[in-house]
Amino acid sequence: MQDLWPYVFIAVAGWLATDFWRWLGVLAGNRLREDSEAFYWVRSVATALVMAVTAKLVVFPTGALEASPLWMRLGAAGLGFAAFLVSGQRVAVGVGVSLVLLAAGLYAIGL
Repeated sequence: MQDLWPYVFIAVAGWLATDFWRWLGVLAGNRLREDSEAFYWVRSVATALVMAVTAKLVVFPTGALEASPLWMRLGAAGLGFAAFLVSGQRVAVGVGVSLVLLAAGLYAIGL
């Protein structure tokens, strides 16, 4: 039991550090109008963060995806984004097309 205390401390400290900001975001978010500049800014920052993580995963992957060529990852992401736009901005279509293209490319090159 003595060996578990550092992990308990990390879990509790992590929960306290993030939960406070989540509740603050909920409280502040309820007071924002959807057409306000603050809401547009928050949505823009959130979108930018998601895209930054996505770009990092495509350009600098880890694990099994690291063995795939960069051109294949970029092509699958680009064509998936095109499918997303053509389908009326359906996320499932964009993700699905990207996954199928990447899987087919990996199969074709023998990975």
